[in-house]
Amino acid sequence: MSTETGYDPELMAAVTELGSALRGLVAASVRTTVPPAELVQVAATARELAERLGTRTRERHQLPELDDPIAFRRVYSPVTGVGSAVAPPLQIRPDADGPGVVAEASFGLQYEGPPGFLHGGMSGLLMDQMLGTAAIRAGRWGMTAHLELDYRGPVPLDTPVVLRGWVAEEHGRRTTMAGSIALAAEPERVLVEVTGVFVTPREDTLATYFGDVVDASGQHRPPGRATDATALHEDR
Repeated sequence: MSTETGYDPELMAAVTELGSALRGLVAASVRTTVPPAELVQVAATARELAERLGTRTRERHQLPELDDPIAFRRVYSPVTGVGSAVAPPLQIRPDADGPGVVAEASFGLQYEGPPGFLHGGMSGLLMDQMLGTAAIRAGRWGMTAHLELDYRGPVPLDTPVVLRGWVAEEHGRRTTMAGSIALAAEPERVLVEVTGVFVTPREDTLATYFGDVVDASGQHRPPGRATDATALHEDR
């Protein structure tokens, strides 16, 4: 175990490698035009691999070994997790051109809603993470209480886009957030405008939500704050 980084670098490298391979498989599966016989063979192989991974599993309330909610490290987050087969994954960093945070991405056909465009529900998932991360960076961590999206135009697939999130207003335990999705080539033309409200839970609510959480070794380890955001990628 690495004492400097706080996690096993060999395990992190392996999880990252598997996540990358699985994302490649998912992307290929929605683009392929191979004949049915080949699809059946690949499906059989995929089931065999799933059985191998299923020989050791964790329960719902058990954190993965690499996760650290306090450090915002969530390796299987469906938005930022390096080990997730469904995450893009986004690399969220401080926004040098404005308040809050920013990320760039290009979404493949596995995220398709209307033909050729990003599924609207994916916009909500992505921006919930963006706003939550922006709130955390401002010291305003909390849980999503309200999320509202205004779809001004469809987000094209296989096209670079830029996502932003920032704090709009602070009031007690409530933080009002704002954000957007735009084409990287036209960042001023917003395609999706987002507002959200994040609320810091009271201590008794935290205990109700997360009192059963244990770490990878089975030790009781409820998080002291409610978040699924990952660490920011600081500019080098």
